[in-house]
Amino acid sequence: MTAGSAAPIRQTATPGGYAELLAIAVPLMLSAGTQSLMHIVDRIFLTGLSSAALAASLPAGILFWSCLSLPFGTASYINAFVAQYEGAGQRDRVIASVAQGVWFAIFAGLLLMGFAPFSQAIFALIGHEARIAALEAEYFYWLSLGAIPALLSATLSSFFSGRGQTRVVLAVNIASVAANVLLDYAMIFGNWGLPAWGITGAAIATNLANFLACVVYAGLMLRPSIERQYHVLRNLSLDFDLLARLLRFGLPSGLQMFVDVAGFTVFMLIIGLIGEAELAATNIAFNLNTLAFIPVVGIGIAVSTLVGQRIGEGRPDLAEASTWRAFSLGGAYMVVFGVIYMVLPDLLLWPYAASANRESFDGIRSTVIVLLRFVTLYSFFDAMAIIFGSAIRSAGDTRFSMIATGSCAWFLMVLPTWLVWKWYRPDLILSWAFCSAYVIALGFIMLARFRQGRWRSMKIIEHTAAEPGYEPANAGEAHVIGTAFAGAVCESPQAEV
Repeated sequence: MTAGSAAPIRQTATPGGYAELLAIAVPLMLSAGTQSLMHIVDRIFLTGLSSAALAASLPAGILFWSCLSLPFGTASYINAFVAQYEGAGQRDRVIASVAQGVWFAIFAGLLLMGFAPFSQAIFALIGHEARIAALEAEYFYWLSLGAIPALLSATLSSFFSGRGQTRVVLAVNIASVAANVLLDYAMIFGNWGLPAWGITGAAIATNLANFLACVVYAGLMLRPSIERQYHVLRNLSLDFDLLARLLRFGLPSGLQMFVDVAGFTVFMLIIGLIGEAELAATNIAFNLNTLAFIPVVGIGIAVSTLVGQRIGEGRPDLAEASTWRAFSLGGAYMVVFGVIYMVLPDLLLWPYAASANRESFDGIRSTVIVLLRFVTLYSFFDAMAIIFGSAIRSAGDTRFSMIATGSCAWFLMVLPTWLVWKWYRPDLILSWAFCSAYVIALGFIMLARFRQGRWRSMKIIEHTAAEPGYEPANAGEAHVIGTAFAGAVCESPQAEV
């Protein structure tokens, strides 16, 4: 692929076919897989530090992501703008949309840094054990200070992923992950002459890795070959009309990420009230789930790119074909990992067991094996939610996606878990059953919305009134979740039994 264009993909592969999909998706799957590996390595390092550090890392990390998720989801939606503008051949607008994301990321990142001074008070209110709460506050504090590079890396990567240059994203991610692993080794345990900063070192390493990614992306975008085609330097100013459109479509996408992550945050905090062992087991189970989940997210980004470009070109039929092929790929991947979770759990748990205290880990191990059965149950439907959700959001159907995700997360997972904990007793198995119900229901809802076809006539970039069949994105939201879910049931294989 050349540095300046995604055109070679179209020249060497049938539009809407598997070759085109794989050319974009495989680097994103590997890229997302490297991110998954980074988190797993972080947890392994922290397992070797102490079980308390392991138990504290996920609640604090996911609370940080709850705060980051709204601006992160909004900034990431630049991918859809880049894809649609690229498909429409409007290259100046490609850079202009990325620039609005950069301005937004800087402003939002400065606001998020304001949470850092309140970290101890926040975790004191949650009520975890004192030693866990202290580590949670420490980890959250330093992650908050790295909000700007976390947001900027997502924004700048959209310039490449939205244009189909996913190998660039893979290369940058590999470099940043390698830096993160090396910095973890040095900063957590005090190797290579550095102080032993423990869980603080893990957070600082993550921040520095994100900063490295920003520097590399910026350097690649300022190359002369890119400047000649996209006029980067002259399109970096604030464009209030384009920024308003980013907020119009991107904020619902960010709100969806927020309500989803916030739901999991509350879910994890409730699990933490059950006990340290249950929290550590849930931490490891979700961590192993990322081996399947994160690469499928990569496929979802590829779907977002292809659907956006085809919408920009005015060819929704090719967008639909790419989406179904992506689902067959993502669904098969989830099924394979489901078998691995069931048949080879000890192989997956070996890195954790090798660096942990044998006696304390044995009880966690048996619990994790049970939880991986739930992961196996919902993984296929997770692929359904990710891929069909990515397709409709890329076209502009972001409000429906936000409402569906928030409703399922809070009414099928968080609220039932809290009611059982409050009125019956803390129960880890029931809690995971509610989590599985959430994922399965959301998968069917996103499938139904995709089959409904409203996304085919949506567009988020400038349009003309003469475009046939055009419908403003997010119009007609009277078709709410109940209708979509009913449609999903009709399309479900189980409904034919």
